[in-house]
Amino acid sequence: MSAQTQARSDRPRPSFGRTVKNYISLTKPRVMELLLVVTVPAMILAAGGMPNLWLVLATLVGGALSAGSAGAFNCYIDRDMDRRMKRTANRPLVTGEISDRNALIFAWVLGIVSVGWLLLTTNWLAAALSAAANFFYVVIYTLVLKRYSEQNIIWGGIAGCFPVLIGWAAVTGSLDWPAWVFFLIIFLWTPAHYWPLSMRYRDDYANAGVPMLGVVRGRVTVGLQTILYTWATVASSLLLIPIANMGIVYTVGALATGAYFLIEAHKLYSSAIRGEEGKPMRVFHASITYLSVLSLAIAIDPLLPF
Repeated sequence: MSAQTQARSDRPRPSFGRTVKNYISLTKPRVMELLLVVTVPAMILAAGGMPNLWLVLATLVGGALSAGSAGAFNCYIDRDMDRRMKRTANRPLVTGEISDRNALIFAWVLGIVSVGWLLLTTNWLAAALSAAANFFYVVIYTLVLKRYSEQNIIWGGIAGCFPVLIGWAAVTGSLDWPAWVFFLIIFLWTPAHYWPLSMRYRDDYANAGVPMLGVVRGRVTVGLQTILYTWATVASSLLLIPIANMGIVYTVGALATGAYFLIEAHKLYSSAIRGEEGKPMRVFHASITYLSVLSLAIAIDPLLPF
C-alpha cells in the first residue's frame, strides 16, 4: 500500500452531509449555473414568449444533469493536474473524500440519466445535443485540447454553447438562425471570459502543465486577444437585433453592458503594455455580468407588448 493510499485510509469517513456536498462539488455548480443562465432566455426567445413551465423545468433538470456529468468527468480526468494546483487542492478527488471509481460511476450515471430524461420529457434533438455537449467537453476539450493546445479554450468552449441549442430545440424541435447567433455570442465570449483567469492563475496552470494562453504567452498578448474577442462578442450580440427582431430592452442592454465589458478589457490591456499585472479578475467578473445581463435582456424582450 502506498503512503498516499495509507493516508487516505487513515482519514475518518466524512459525514453524510459532507459526502453529499462533495458529490455536488464534482458537478462544478458555478459552471452549471452559468450554463443554465442562457438556457431559459433561449427557450423564451424560441417561443416568442413564455414557454410551457413544465418544459422549462424539464429542460433545466436535463441540462443540469448533463453539465454535472461533464463536470464530474472533468474532475476525474484532471485529478492529476488538480493535485498540483493550489486553487483545486480542496476538490474531493484530491483530498480523497471521494474515490476515483465512485466519481467515474457518478459521472456516467448523470450523463446517461440526462439523455434519457431529455428524450422522455422534450425531444430527440435536445437529447442528442445534450449527449454531444458532454462528449465534446469530456473528449475534445478535457482529454485532447486542454493538455496539448493553447487554443484549448477557443474550441473547447463550444461545449458551453450547447445549452442555447438544447433550450431552443426543446421548444421548437429544430435549430433556427437566432439560436446559432446566440451560440456564436457565447463561443466568442468564452475566451474573453477565461483568458483573464489564466493570467491570474498563471503559476497554477504552469505547475499543472496546462498550456493556457496566460502560461505560454505574455500579458500583452493575452490582453490583446481578450480585447479582440470582447469586441467580436459585442459585435455578434448586435446581430441578434435584426435576426431575432429584438426590441429596445435588448438593444439598450446589449450596448450598455457591452460597453462596460469593453472598458474593462481595454483597462487590462493598457496595464499590460505598461508592464503592469493589472486586474484580470475584474475582466473575468465583468464577463459574467455581461453574459448575465445580456441573457436577462434576451429573456425580457420577447415578453414585452412592444
